[in-house]
Amino acid sequence: MNTELLIALITFCFVSSITPGPNNLMLLSSGLNFGLRRSISHLLGVAIGFSVMVLLVGIGVSQLFQALPASYTVLKWVSIVYLCYLAYKIANNHTIDEVASDAKPLTFMQAALFQWVNPKAWTMALSVNAVYASDQSLQSVMLVSVVFLLINLPSIGCWLVLGKSLKQLIASPIKIRLFNWFMAALLVVSVIPML
Repeated sequence: MNTELLIALITFCFVSSITPGPNNLMLLSSGLNFGLRRSISHLLGVAIGFSVMVLLVGIGVSQLFQALPASYTVLKWVSIVYLCYLAYKIANNHTIDEVASDAKPLTFMQAALFQWVNPKAWTMALSVNAVYASDQSLQSVMLVSVVFLLINLPSIGCWLVLGKSLKQLIASPIKIRLFNWFMAALLVVSVIPML
């Protein structure tokens, strides 16, 4: 990969990682409700899970949609239902005390598996492979996956830190409830383009 293409790839990875989407909204909410330390597994699950997804999509998982067109429709509806379920959980999470709370952030595995039902993740994985690993060689797909991991992790980490920072501004239970409802509503709105 030449320098210009690598710079373009880095730019694509940054812009698509830093912009709002289901992962970033959930990390923002997790940072506010659970803090940085308790949300690290969620953060790493997103970053590593997505990089693995990019790798697997690049080596051929996306061909499943071509072979079985109905699988795309199934994935779309599973994604919609799961995103609405996550929105419900966020809306009903009223955590104030990070230590004493019974509520828990997503685990590493839950966050990693979420990538497979996240419509923004699918769009990003398909796009980055089509443009920057179009030869579908293992070397180019692995390079794209590693670059995405290196750019994605600090980019999505900003959302987690922002959520933690908001906790100082949103200290009352009613403000946290309103924030969680707002985040849940944004997550539901992110489903609309899929319909």
